[in-house]
Amino acid sequence: MNYRPYNPNSFNSLPIVTRYIIIVSVALFILKIILKQSGVDLDDILGLHYFKATKFKPHQFITYIFMHADIMHLVFNMLGLFVFGRVLEEFAGSKKYFNFYLLTGIAAAIAQLIIMHIKYTPFINEINQVLEATSQNQTQYYDYLSQKDAILNSGLIIGASGSVFGLLGAFAMLFPNQPLSFMFLPPIKAVWLVTIYGLIEFFLGLVNVKGDNIAHFAHLGGLIVGVFIAYLWKRRII
Repeated sequence: MNYRPYNPNSFNSLPIVTRYIIIVSVALFILKIILKQSGVDLDDILGLHYFKATKFKPHQFITYIFMHADIMHLVFNMLGLFVFGRVLEEFAGSKKYFNFYLLTGIAAAIAQLIIMHIKYTPFINEINQVLEATSQNQTQYYDYLSQKDAILNSGLIIGASGSVFGLLGAFAMLFPNQPLSFMFLPPIKAVWLVTIYGLIEFFLGLVNVKGDNIAHFAHLGGLIVGVFIAYLWKRRII
C-alpha cells in the first residue's frame, strides 16, 4: 500500500472549478498549436474581436477568456488562478465563483472594447467619408472597404488576465491585510499591492507605449468588477 500525504499546494487539492478552468485553458492552448499546423487559427475563432468587425461573434465574450497568446501568457495567468482561485472558490462556493470568473472576464472585455472603439472611430469615420466619395468607382470603393474590414478585424483580445485581476481585486477586498509578495519585492498588504498594481495598469494604459499589446484597461475592468462583487459577498448581499 502506498501512502501519499495531503498537499494543499498540489493540483489535485484544487477546488473543482479552478481545476477545470486550468485544464480547459491548457487543453485549448495545446489544441491551438496542433490546429495551427493545419492552417486553423483558433485564436481568430475563439478570441474576442471588435464588436463592429465581421469576425465578431457573441460567444467570443466567453471563449476569449480561455485562450492565450503564448506559453508565458498561459503560465502567469494559470499561476494566478492556482494561487487566488482556490481561496475565492472555497470562500464563495463553486457556483458563485464560476459566475464571478465569467463576469469579471466579460467586464474586462467590455472595458477593452470601449477603448478599441475610441481608438478606431476616427479611422472608421475617415474611411467612411472616402467610401462615400468613391462609391461610383467600384475598384476604389472595394479597396477602401477591404481596408476598413482589415482595421476592424485587426484587434483581438485573448486571455484570462481580466478574470485573474478580478481575483486579485476580490482577494484584496476580502483579505486586505494578508501579506503578499510580488517577484523580488518584500511582502506587502494585499490591499496596497493590488492598489499599486491597478495604478500601474492605469498609467500604462494611458501612455500607450509603442509595441505594448497588453490590454491594460481589460485588467482594470476585471479588477474593478472583482472588487465590487467581493464587496457584495462581504456584505452578504449576494
